This record gives sequence, C-alpha cells and structure tokens, in this order.
Amino acid sequence: MKYILSLCMLLVSSVLSAQTDGGRQPEDIIDALQERVPGKGTVTVRQPDALRDRLGKRLYGEGVERIDDMAFLKIQGYRTQVFSGNNQRKSKDEAFRKEKEIKELFPDVPTYVTYNAPFWRLRIGDFRSHEEAYHMQRLLMDAFPAYKKEMYIVKEEVKIPLN
Repeated sequence: MKYILSLCMLLVSSVLSAQTDGGRQPEDIIDALQERVPGKGTVTVRQPDALRDRLGKRLYGEGVERIDDMAFLKIQGYRTQVFSGNNQRKSKDEAFRKEKEIKELFPDVPTYVTYNAPFWRLRIGDFRSHEEAYHMQRLLMDAFPAYKKEMYIVKEEVKIPLN
C-alpha cells in the first residue's frame, strides 16, 4: 500500500508539472498521461476500471494549498528540529538567529520558526520520508556542530511543491 501511495504521489506531481497551456485540464491522472501533445510521444495506459477509480481525480481541493502561482500538497511528513527553547527573553532571538545562519548555507531549504507557548522552535525542511530529513540533519550537524545536541527529526504536516 505504501508503494502504491508513493507511485500515485509521483504520478500526480509529474502530471501537474507537465500540464499544457491549452486551458483544458485532463479529468484524472490516466487522461493526463494519455493526452496527445504535439511533438511528444504517445502513452497508452491499460488497467481495470477499479484501479482507475482508486487513483482518484485531480488534487485541486482538499490537501492542496495555493500561494501565488505555486501549489503545495499538504501531507504528513518530516522536518529536522534544530532549536527549541522556552526562555521568553532569549529563545525568540536565538531561533531567528539560528534560522538566519542556516539560510546563509542552505538558502533553498524552507525554515519554520514557530511559537507554541511556552516554546520557540526552529524546524527545517519539508521532507516526505524520515531518510530525507535524516540526511538534512546530518548536513546541518556537519555545518553547525554546536547545534548537534538539540537536533532531531519530528513528524508533522509538510508542504510539498507540486509545480
């Protein structure tokens, strides 16, 4: 089941990124794969109707967030927590200071500073798997050895870009 879900996610992201400018969007993943595009090859998908029904329709509703012209799939995933502190006078400044330092070395990795009383937290990334988050954790530990003691992987809702 885990592999089927991963395959579906891969298909959805590849279909959404490969949409044409023609205005009409295919009804579902199978239609999108079989759509005829000038200069491109032809794909024929043969499967039982039951499988087609399980693949579902386009994801432009629940679980998809749009910001400007970007679309994000919101799913349960992982982030690397770099800092958590409850000292009201220092923790906020420390979280933002560490975020700035990390952004200088890893500008493309999203960072999240949050406050959930009484804790200020800094979390890094939007990862689908624990392995991806762990890889980022290792990179951060190598770059910032002083932060090593505080780092660990957390499971929470993440935003995966669809465009």
